[in-house]
Amino acid sequence: MTSYKIEWKQSAKKELKKLDKQVISRILQAVENLADNPYPSNSKKLIGSDAVYRIRVGNYRIIYNIQSSVLIIEVIKIGHRREIYRKR
Repeated sequence: MTSYKIEWKQSAKKELKKLDKQVISRILQAVENLADNPYPSNSKKLIGSDAVYRIRVGNYRIIYNIQSSVLIIEVIKIGHRREIYRKR
């Protein structure tokens, strides 16, 4: 099976830097695992979108977009579960 390439939006990088070091390492491990399996058992497809999914890492959520045709996973947003789904 081929591996997906991980790309980060600039805003997701900024959100990641604000988090605790222990949480950052857990989130980075989860994102690295997406390269091999973009549809892990704990992923959920977000309603109203074609290829946007989320995975849970403790109290944090990783929102990502899968582009299957070019084998790219784009990390869109990272945040605490109480804030991640709010519109700004």
